[in-house]
Parts: sequence; structure tokens; C-alpha cells
Amino acid sequence: MSLSRRQVTAAAAAAVPLTFAAAGSAQAAGRRTRTLYIAGDSTAARKYADAAPETGWGMALPFFLHKDRPVANHAVNGRSSKSFVDEGRLGVILRQIKPGDFLLIQFGHNDEKGSDPARYTEPWTTYQDHLRMYIDGARERGARPVLATSVERRKFDATGKAVPTHGDYPAAMRALAEEEQVTLLDIQALSIALWQRLGVEETKKYFNWTATEQDNTHFNPPGAIAVARLVARELLRTRVLAPSEVRRLDETIPESWITWPKATA
Repeated sequence: MSLSRRQVTAAAAAAVPLTFAAAGSAQAAGRRTRTLYIAGDSTAARKYADAAPETGWGMALPFFLHKDRPVANHAVNGRSSKSFVDEGRLGVILRQIKPGDFLLIQFGHNDEKGSDPARYTEPWTTYQDHLRMYIDGARERGARPVLATSVERRKFDATGKAVPTHGDYPAAMRALAEEEQVTLLDIQALSIALWQRLGVEETKKYFNWTATEQDNTHFNPPGAIAVARLVARELLRTRVLAPSEVRRLDETIPESWITWPKATA
């Protein structure tokens, strides 16, 4: 697809969410259910009982959204923007997604794995190419794509400064969002700022640190709730969602609300 054609398609599709927003302003039908789909990796994914207390931020996001904005969390451990497509997982979403729905796209952690050709993408070429598949697929179905830079890992230098770990991937996503006129949630920037405020020791309470594991990538319930709160606030700030569509942004969310179902065969 040529750039000019893609831009024309994007411009036409971008009007679709505005149509629904206008309808919602004019009549109560605007409160109809619109689903937020998540395409992503293990940092967002649903975790099961055998993985507890590891928690994906997508498990906590529904606590911050109105009941008419349900979350369909399709994020899966270990997937990159490429492998998610190659395994048919994007196709599953695109067969289900409806006009007015949202597709939140967060990949990067596994795209970085240069030793694994099944997952690796190069930031400024194949990474952006694969992300366009999600953007175009959502728009072609009247849904709204939303890009989210990868949440940061827990890494500090010797001086206690939080260190970025995702190389050029966040910058490549930011550039793509501008080119394609897609809303961007800069979760990488927001999360590294949060880890810096919390500091070296306090951040251990947000990641999956247990008696047997020191995991600086995945979250426990407090961490997942904190990141989900960042996501929800950005969805509001960027006007993807209206104030009436979010809730509890400044409230304490009990850790007990997080549950880990048993894995099905």
C-alpha cells in the first residue's frame, strides 16, 4: 500500500470514532457498549493461578473503566508485534472487533530479541510495518487504533537513576503515531518517571519480586494496578475516552480485586 493511499484510508477511517462520539452527545445511545481490545505481550496479559502473584496491567484496567467499556484482553506472554500476527492472533481480534470499538496496541519487549527471528523486528522498518497492520486492520473495521509505548522494566544505574531499556522502539512508535495520526499513550515515558519517583527499593514492591524470583519486567498486583492507572489516565487525557467512561482514577484499588483463574486445558 502506498503512503498516499494509506493516508487517505486513515483520514477517512479517523472520522468514524467522531461519528460515534457525536451520536453519543446527541442521544443516550452513546452509552452503548464499546469494547477496548488489548493486543500485547506478557506485561499486559492475563495471568493464571500457577503464575500468581504475577499480574498483567490488562487485568487491572477494567477497574478504571465504566462497565459499558469492557476490556477484551488478547495480550499473550512472549509475543512480539510480528509473532502475534504470524500466529493469527491479530486475525482473531479483527474478526471480533466492531465499529466504535478500540484496539490498544502495546508491543516492544519481545520485538527487541534479535536472536529470535520468529519475534525480532527492527524498530524503524519491520516493527513499524507490523504495527501498521494493526492500525489499518482496526480502521478498516471502523474501530479506533491506539498505540502504547512499552511499559519500562525496573532498571537503575549506580546513582539510582531509572534507566530506559527499550532502545529505539518507543521512538519508532512515537514517529509512527505521528505519521499515521494515531493516538499515542506514552506509557514508556510515564512508567520510567514513576519508577524514578519510587526509587530503587520501593519499586521492588511493584514488580514480581518473590522469595524465589527477582523479576524486573513483570508486575505484581500493586504494579499492575499502577500501570493500568497510567493507561486509563492517558485514555482520558488524549480524549480516547470521556470523563464519564473512566472511574476511580484517584482511588485506592484493593489488591484483593486481582484474581488468577485456573488455566484451562
